[in-house]
Amino acid sequence: MAAHPTRRAVVGGALALAGARGAAATASTAAPAPVPGARALAWHAALEKAFAVGDGTGLYREYHPPRADDEPYSTEWPFSQAHVALLDLAMMPGAAGRRFAPALTKVRAAQQRYWSPTSTTGVAGHLAKVVAPLGRGDDLYYDDNEWVGLAEVQHHLFRRDAESLRRARAIFALVRSGWSEEKGLPSPGGVMWTQKSDNGDRNTVSNMPAAELGVRLYLITRERAYLDDAMRYYRWTNATLQRRDGLYADHIKRDGTIEPRVWSYNQGVPVGVNVLLWRATGEARYLAEARRIAAASRARLVVGEQVDDQPPPFNAIYFKNLLLLADATHDRRDLDAMRGYADRMWRRRRNAAGLVHFAGRRAELIDTAALVQVEAVSAWRPADWALLY
Repeated sequence: MAAHPTRRAVVGGALALAGARGAAATASTAAPAPVPGARALAWHAALEKAFAVGDGTGLYREYHPPRADDEPYSTEWPFSQAHVALLDLAMMPGAAGRRFAPALTKVRAAQQRYWSPTSTTGVAGHLAKVVAPLGRGDDLYYDDNEWVGLAEVQHHLFRRDAESLRRARAIFALVRSGWSEEKGLPSPGGVMWTQKSDNGDRNTVSNMPAAELGVRLYLITRERAYLDDAMRYYRWTNATLQRRDGLYADHIKRDGTIEPRVWSYNQGVPVGVNVLLWRATGEARYLAEARRIAAASRARLVVGEQVDDQPPPFNAIYFKNLLLLADATHDRRDLDAMRGYADRMWRRRRNAAGLVHFAGRRAELIDTAALVQVEAVSAWRPADWALLY
């Protein structure tokens, strides 16, 4: 979770507005909401109009309305979620999904504008900003890369193409290089959050998505090393960051201090990891654990609509992992909860430009991209939930 400025803005803005959920509702939201597939198209059309740079790069700006001192292109984390939004749209059934094939090809090419052949650990990966000649690259965040790796796996399962699998493997090589070898740390090990020299954090969000990517790659390739590494990340996170209530804290600092805050995506990904471990091993205990975490997170986040106070991209990841569980259990309660959340965002947070908006700050690419994802996946065939992460 925490740290480059765009993330702090997303998280801080969401928290500052807890309890003020109706503030951004406008006259444009008064009409009856269309069906989920149509809402995905509406959110996406607004996203493209407001955020697409339109200079032939396939990239997006981060904020709307733009200001003269803004950087020309979004940072990697928001861009990756716009990439995933197009992937989720392309996977909608029938002609609705097929129309997005060209846009998906374009955004996948643009994703490579963040790719650097080297990093602090000497391993290639996506940097936080576009690389030369369009930008200077900046630092590397392991969680940013893991989301792209999971998107590459989803694309591979969708298209059965070799290139997306190759990219996912390359990202996992980067993740392996991020395992902490620092001596004397409390709870030694764990994938670091970032390569920044002043960082000492090891996060749920840098370890559980790494585990999820590893199990996915094992299920595709049957190469045991992927499963072994995934289990290492999974066990470290459970031992270090699982709270007494069974939910997951955000991160541990170098001095051993644990940030206990409960973010929705940090609960959803462990659900998904356990579902995939059940698939990989056949051991019922993993599916039972996925059910347990899902139930605990529902009680904390969904009951009373507390999930609405979480950042939209965290919620998109949360709900999609719950649908991965629903594929295994055939329990549709999480689909209903996701659609309820989507309904409230449509009615309460959609501004006159058709974007997700929170009072007190500009609209952000990542928030509207998250709602595109939620609405697109709501329109998927249930059989396709197995491809989610």
